[in-house]
Amino acid sequence: MSVKMSALNADGISEPFAAETAPLEAFSHGERFGSSFRHLSSFGGGDHVGVALEQLAPGKETNPSHYHMLEEEHAYILEGALTLKLGARNYVMKAGDYVCFPAGQKVGHSMFNHTDAPCRYLIIGERNPNDVIVYPESGRVSVRLTGEGYSKSATMDYWEGIDASAAGVQAGRAQE
Repeated sequence: MSVKMSALNADGISEPFAAETAPLEAFSHGERFGSSFRHLSSFGGGDHVGVALEQLAPGKETNPSHYHMLEEEHAYILEGALTLKLGARNYVMKAGDYVCFPAGQKVGHSMFNHTDAPCRYLIIGERNPNDVIVYPESGRVSVRLTGEGYSKSATMDYWEGIDASAAGVQAGRAQE
């Protein structure tokens, strides 16, 4: 039996599929972070909205605490329980619980499995190619459009580095 790479048929039409048909992927970073997931939206042929079926192992955190400036995210717990870290507050979430992280809500979020059993949940979000993601714990600012990350502390004043004198205008003309 061949493994399908997507839910698209020979005519390019997205057909229904069992979630377990989508490829299982996993990541881990050190002892703290790691999860496994199935990108349902990509497998189904979608590219505007991201939907992933994720599983968080006991003792693992999903990712560094972060918030999105342009992208909205939603999480719905299917099985098990976990702790939602939302800014300075923690919330225990269990099967049937839901949370929304609106775009521009400047409060970092991450999820940690505090139990001894896996937790399964859906993550739903936009796939905004221009999103800016802020990581309060490290001070990192990620710019999705350029694929680059910056230190939030390395900020500049609007006029910093600009010669505002008449000589600056003349230097600009000399290069034309």
